[in-house]
Amino acid sequence: MTSETPIKVLIGILGVDQHEVGAMTVARILRDAGMEVVYAGRFNLPPAIVGAAVAEDADIIGLSCHSWEYLHYMDEMLAELDKHGVEIPIVVGGSVITAKDDRAIRDKGVAAAFGPTATPEGIVATIRELAAG
Repeated sequence: MTSETPIKVLIGILGVDQHEVGAMTVARILRDAGMEVVYAGRFNLPPAIVGAAVAEDADIIGLSCHSWEYLHYMDEMLAELDKHGVEIPIVVGGSVITAKDDRAIRDKGVAAAFGPTATPEGIVATIRELAAG
């Protein structure tokens, strides 16, 4: 990625989580910060999210999490990345993310997690840091 190429973030929602407002809000925040956002929508499984991220050459995978399903899909998400032989940081954000869940998913390999008190500035700064490598 050059300094002229915008950071590309693929945002999606796993399983039957239907809470789309958070994903749309973060997409707007990232676009306003100059990033390119690809929205994968709701009702995805890990192979679809990772496949889309690979096809789109995404720098970051963002998962909007407003039900606890993401905890059950995280191992599969990470295995899909390994299967494709890519290292795309996964970032999760949502109202249900607790400090305990944050620690657990980071221990598995998730790059960052944002709970209900995250700020737009903090999200943007973290995405930029992760994309810079």
